[in-house]
Amino acid sequence: MKLKDKVAIVTGGASGIGAAICRRYAAEGARVVVTDRLGVEAQKLAAEIGGGAIGVPFEATDRGSIDNLVATTVGTAGRIDILVNNAATFDMAPILEITEESYDTVFAVNVKGLLFTLQAAARQMVKQGGGGKIINMSSQAGRRGEALVAVYCASKAAVISLTQSAGLGLIEHKINVNGIAPGVIDTPMWDVVDSLFAKYEHREIGEKKRLVGEAVPAGRMGDPEDITGAAVFLASSDSDYIVAQTFNVDGGNWMS
Repeated sequence: MKLKDKVAIVTGGASGIGAAICRRYAAEGARVVVTDRLGVEAQKLAAEIGGGAIGVPFEATDRGSIDNLVATTVGTAGRIDILVNNAATFDMAPILEITEESYDTVFAVNVKGLLFTLQAAARQMVKQGGGGKIINMSSQAGRRGEALVAVYCASKAAVISLTQSAGLGLIEHKINVNGIAPGVIDTPMWDVVDSLFAKYEHREIGEKKRLVGEAVPAGRMGDPEDITGAAVFLASSDSDYIVAQTFNVDGGNWMS
C-alpha cells in the first residue's frame, strides 16, 4: 500500500472525483478526511470507507472553516501528510453576459479557497516537519480558453499558476505541490455543465455530453476512477522529485 499510515484531506470529497480519490486513498492505507460543503454526505462516505476516516463539513470560501478543517484533522489524526484541493464550482455564460456575482463566486471557491486551504495545510506540514504532498485539481479548461467558459477557464489556469508558485515556494520544506488537470469526466458536475451548454448552444439535454465524449481520443469520457492513479502517485514517495507540475489526465485531449 503506497499511502500506509498517511493522513490525507480531500476537499470536495463527498462525490465525483473527490469521492473516488477518497476511496482509493483508503484502499492504499491512508486515513482519509472527507471534507465537503455537504457535511452529511462527507460523513456517510467516511463511514463507508472506514479505516479511521472522518467526515468534516467544509466551506472553501470561509477562512474559519479552513482553520477548523486543519484543527479537526490534527486533533483527530495528529497530523496532515496529504492535501487534495478538489473543491470547485462551475458557471458559464457568453462574454457579454458574465456577471460580477458569477466571477466572484467561481474565483472565491476555485482560486481563493484553494490557495488558503493550501496555505493552512502547508503551515501545519512545516510545523510538524517531515514534508508532505499537496495536489491541486485544475482542469483541461485551465489549458485553453473557451468562448462560453471564460471565468471557469481563467480560474483553472490560475490553479496551474498557483501550483507552480507554491511548488517552488514549499519544496525547501520537502512539501511537493503538484496538480492534476482532468479532461471531461463523467461526474454530477458534468450534468450541470451539459445543461448550461444546452441553454447557450440550443442543444438537447445530453447532446453536449455525448459529443465531448466522442471527441476524446481515448473514445470516451473519463470516469472519476481514471483520476485516482495520478492522485496516488503524486501523494506517494514515488513523486518526491516532482515539483510544481500539473499532469493532464484527459484521454489525450490536450498535449503539453
